[in-house]
This record gives sequence, C-alpha cells and structure tokens, in this order.
Amino acid sequence: MESQDAKRAELAALIERYTAIDGIHQTALPRVVLIRASSPTEPLHALHEPAMCLIVQGDKQVMVGDTVHLYDRDKYLVVSVDVPVIGQVTQASPDAPYLCIRLDIDPGMVGALMMEAGLRADDKGPSAPGVAVSAVTEPLLDATTRLLRLLENPSDAAVLAPLVEREILYRLLTGDQGARLAQIAMGESRLQQVNRAIGWIKTHYAQPFSIERVAKEAGMSPSALHQHFKAITSLSPLQYQKQLRLQEARRLIVAQNLDAASAGHAVGYDSPSQFSREYARLFGAPPLRDAARLRATPERILAA
Repeated sequence: MESQDAKRAELAALIERYTAIDGIHQTALPRVVLIRASSPTEPLHALHEPAMCLIVQGDKQVMVGDTVHLYDRDKYLVVSVDVPVIGQVTQASPDAPYLCIRLDIDPGMVGALMMEAGLRADDKGPSAPGVAVSAVTEPLLDATTRLLRLLENPSDAAVLAPLVEREILYRLLTGDQGARLAQIAMGESRLQQVNRAIGWIKTHYAQPFSIERVAKEAGMSPSALHQHFKAITSLSPLQYQKQLRLQEARRLIVAQNLDAASAGHAVGYDSPSQFSREYARLFGAPPLRDAARLRATPERILAA
C-alpha cells in the first residue's frame, strides 16, 4: 500500500503538470479546481462557495469573521455555505509552490448519497460554523489521488470521476465534518434556512433591507435568523451585506476601471466618504491606492 507521503508526492506532480503558472485552474473534471502559488500571497477577500479544499504542499490561513483557520497538507477545509472569507497563502516558494485541490460540493449528489447510504443528519444541536478544518485521513487522500489520476485518462474520467467524487463525499459525510456537510442537502435545516437568507442578500445586496424582510425569506423569526446566521457565517446579515458590497465595488474598480464614487454608488452607497472609510477598513487602503496595488501584482490576486 502506498504511503501518504507517496500519494502526496504523486498529487503534487499531477497538480504541477496541470498548473503551468500560478493561479486558479479549472480542470476537465467537473467541480475540480487546482490552485498554485509560488510565493506567499497577500490576503484575498472572496465569497467562498461550498467546497472541500485539500492542500498538497504549502500552508494557508482562512479568516471568517474574527476566526482564523490554519491548515496545511495534514488538514482539509470544508465550507458548507456561501461565506465571505479572507484567504492567504503563508508558505510557498518557487521550489515548493503552494498546491491545492478544491472540490466544489454538489448538494444534489450529497443528498442522493445520504439516501443510498442510509445516512441521517441531526439538526437539533446548535448551528455549526460554515467553515471548519479536520485532519486528512488515508481513505480521503487515496480517493483524491485517484480522482486526479483521471485527468490523464479522459475516456475513463467520464465514467469513473462521478464514482470517485461520490467516494470523496462519502468520506466527508462519515468523517469529522459529516454533520456540517449533511446539512447542505437538508431542505429545512438551519443551514438551508440561513442559505435562503444568503441567497436573498446576494440578489439584493445593493438595496437597503430590514432584518425582518430577510427573516421572512428564510422562514425564521428575526432573532433566530440573527443567532443562526451569526453562528454559521461569523457575520450578522448586515455585515454580510457590507462585505458583498465592498467586494463587488473592489471588482468594479479593478476590473472595469470605475472611479471610487461610481463603484460605491453602484453597490448601494449614497455617501462617498462612508464608502471610502469602510473600504479602507476592510481592504487596508483607500479604493484608488488599493486598486493601483492590485493592478501592479495581478498574479497575487489569482494565486490566493
């Protein structure tokens, strides 16, 4: 039987083969993304969708609200809900680049697998955070290695990739993060109620809203929504909205060359001064200075 070190070495070689340059690389396998960085990165603000991330080489930290998750090749990260995060590669070099596999989670596949395997989710306990890390197990590493091997055999991948993906989800469902992952597929779990609120906020983030309006969308009382939203995302609904607004404004300034006032107005800010203050508080610099820095180092934006 191959050792974990041998599997990691093979995984590293496969990722390097399909990531010639630093950045985020889609693959021929549905929902499988490879990420490479040859040096530590600056903090990257992003809306992370449900996924399993497994580092093969290097270290990273992910901040959600005030909570910092540190993980490396011995840990995997699970995200169970769309949540704003700040990710930063902390260890990487040209000789030993940061290498990561991301498997985006298909809720339908999780639900079907739970039914077939007779797995049940318990939603009576307190709401769990939407981001967590656990130790990588031998079966999970083995299945992930076999999944990436299929990149070299496209004809086999069409048939075998869904089977290996189901195996990976099964390992996650029967592991430390099983309860968190299972709630993705439950129609009336607290996670799904919060997810409905998130979906509404994502659609209406540029508009003012009341907690009562979002709670109605989620099918919860305002107090229950605030409690469970905060427990799962580490943010209040209004803080979540603010981060979405500022991330979109940043994208408009960098990618579409909008001036700060126009970008702020586009995402719902009536006051340019308030927009600049909140932007600098989140990203560490006023809009124009931040945009100039990002344009000067675009590889760092992609790599994280």
